[in-house]
Amino acid sequence: MAFKLPEYHHPDFTQPMFVNAPDVKFEEAEMDGVAPEYYHSTSMYPEYFKINGKWVLAEESRMDSSVVICDDGHLAVVENRNLKKGDKVILGRSEKAEEGIYMHCNGFTAEGEDLDDQFVFRQGRSRETSYARDYDNLFELLRHEREHGNIVWVMGPAFSFDYDARAAMQALVENGYAHGLMAGNALATHDLEGALLHTALGQDIYTQKSQPNGHYNHLDVINKVRRSGSIPQFIEDYKIDNGIIYSCVKNGVPMVLTGSIRDDGPMPEVIGDAYRGQTEMRGLVRGATTVICLATMLHTIATGNMTPSFRVMPDGQIRPVYLYTVDADEFVVNKLLDRGSLSATTIVTNVQDFIAIVAKGLGVMK
Repeated sequence: MAFKLPEYHHPDFTQPMFVNAPDVKFEEAEMDGVAPEYYHSTSMYPEYFKINGKWVLAEESRMDSSVVICDDGHLAVVENRNLKKGDKVILGRSEKAEEGIYMHCNGFTAEGEDLDDQFVFRQGRSRETSYARDYDNLFELLRHEREHGNIVWVMGPAFSFDYDARAAMQALVENGYAHGLMAGNALATHDLEGALLHTALGQDIYTQKSQPNGHYNHLDVINKVRRSGSIPQFIEDYKIDNGIIYSCVKNGVPMVLTGSIRDDGPMPEVIGDAYRGQTEMRGLVRGATTVICLATMLHTIATGNMTPSFRVMPDGQIRPVYLYTVDADEFVVNKLLDRGSLSATTIVTNVQDFIAIVAKGLGVMK
């Protein structure tokens, strides 16, 4: 049976609670980067605002941001740090139409299921959970998204330490299952180390044996990339022909690499400014319809906070955004749920095994 997106059910705005609701109130920001008192902060769910008697959807939402009424009537969801003096910022802390604000949590709920709006999420899962159906669902979803959606991968460095995991991810990229990659300096560094020297942090990526003076390997690779001036130029200079980063460059998959204070180097493309990095990440997320976060807690939480549960497509269709978070640690995969940011599918497993299962399930590797 072919994969089918769930239908979105709009709120029934003929109900008295909507008809009798007041228009939203707003207040102009007094200075750049500061919201008015009693500003409304957004969630991951579709949120509607009553303006001049009409309920309007804020289309590009994300968690913990303000809503600005633009001059053309469009609603912009803006991080408070990006507010400008004079922006008309919506006010209100209730979400059931009392102040002209309505959060629609169950827009994709099938008919006959519980339709009570509740800001709640699926319970955490453990190593004992069976994920067989989750994998089957994911295979169906990814086949659909390759042709009709936008798949963004958020990856920790664990993949770069294993020969098979690197090969599996490379195969997924080369077969059209990646439209964006977000990671840190470490993934790029050790994946390119594996491509050039067959090691990651000095250990052979197949045998895991430490190489003589191997602790220099990643530093040498960073130095070479910096000498080349860019990752694509390094790939050309050193005739790199394998790996995750290589396949993204070769296939034109956009990458956002954001750094941390502990980074070596870093690579030339790594963004050291945390807030510019956040902006670049959100730019990539804006097009995403499926996001898969793998073995990177901080990147996962950051991505979850900026990923809405829905996407308004160019034809006006409203569809769900799927988010998966995968890690060997139950604490990591459930932390996003604990933050109340997004109802994600969580899988507790080694991500190197996960990516190999996905590649084989999609038929891109034997």
